[in-house]
Amino acid sequence: MRLTPTERDRLLLFGAAELARARKRRGLRLNVPEATALVADAVCEAARDGLRLAEAIEAGRSVLGPDDVLPGVADLVREVHVEAVFDDGSRLAVVSDPIGGTEGPDAPGALLPGPGYPETEPAVTVAVHNTATVPVSVTSHFHFFEANPRLDFDRSAAYGMRLAIPAGASLRFGPGERGDAPLVPIGGDRVAIGFAGLVDGPLDAPGQKGRALERAAACGYLGAVRGKEGA
Repeated sequence: MRLTPTERDRLLLFGAAELARARKRRGLRLNVPEATALVADAVCEAARDGLRLAEAIEAGRSVLGPDDVLPGVADLVREVHVEAVFDDGSRLAVVSDPIGGTEGPDAPGALLPGPGYPETEPAVTVAVHNTATVPVSVTSHFHFFEANPRLDFDRSAAYGMRLAIPAGASLRFGPGERGDAPLVPIGGDRVAIGFAGLVDGPLDAPGQKGRALERAAACGYLGAVRGKEGA
């Protein structure tokens, strides 16, 4: 029997998951490779059963709890990435917090804002719709105007802004999810270099906002209106 590399990888994953299931049935607590394989296999099987991406991710998240794994495993396995074959093709599934117990102030590496945070209230809050079929996360100091093009929001209102969340934190939008993004102005010298390359210079230079909106609209960024300068 001839198998493609993808098929061989799937069989290897299934074998690892079967070993994990057998050990779990014997009452053993799973290690990192076993837990990862079991979660990834659950996602692949859910996709094979005809479930949608979001449903398959939830299936992977429901397989294990903190009591099913060895101490520390839930803290190490923060995300599981697996490419699964759905009815409409292959998709990358990202299962965040797949075991549970890795979030909150007591989790290793948790962000603990100092007294009095936030120092200022959000200057603006924009409504966001993730039109993508995968989760999208935006980190605290990313120029929100240049965030993922499949996020639909008022780009003009978000120009020169970042998320009003602790440094190093992120805001996650699930597939098809709607939510609000609280924003504050980017501080310091207000220069945006890199990101998606829509600005690459001083944010407040004459005509810069209009040019950035033109680039965003030309590149298909949702929520960007060509030539709209905004307030």
